[in-house]
Amino acid sequence: MIRKLLILVCFVVLAGCGFHPRGAMVLPEDLGPLRVVSSDPYSPLAESLSEAMTRAGAMPADPSLTTGVSTLEIHSERWGDIPIAIDQQGRALEFSLKYAVVFSMRDTLDKEIIPQQVVELSRDYVAPPADAIGRSSERDLLAKELRREMSATILRRIDTVSKRARAVEAAPQ
Repeated sequence: MIRKLLILVCFVVLAGCGFHPRGAMVLPEDLGPLRVVSSDPYSPLAESLSEAMTRAGAMPADPSLTTGVSTLEIHSERWGDIPIAIDQQGRALEFSLKYAVVFSMRDTLDKEIIPQQVVELSRDYVAPPADAIGRSSERDLLAKELRREMSATILRRIDTVSKRARAVEAAPQ
């Protein structure tokens, strides 16, 4: 009985604070065919963004088209490991993995929708000096997670910009 009451109280508190699930993101239909361009032709982030945008309702652009296509351009991707804690022998024990992406977006008329901007993400991880194998596998997992989160962050920015543009168009003049 107490357990049910506790669950009910949790739902009431969450509803009262304004919390609600984000839901699926849907890109605007007027975006047209979309192409993701990266300085690295084998960029996992570009692939991830292309797949996520297709799931969000964007129509993939034909690679042969050069005009009439919306373009999300990834200008650069940077990774960095920064030691944030060291032991008595001067060996790094804890690192901060940083991931920064510079991107911009243009619509089908080659008008800038999202100006060039930087998104930076980081994660801290512990890496004992004696466990070199474990450190690399943990770093690889964190890199994969950061790439997935970067893709989601860029999509949220596109969604926010498109919602603002629709709100401005719908507002009475």
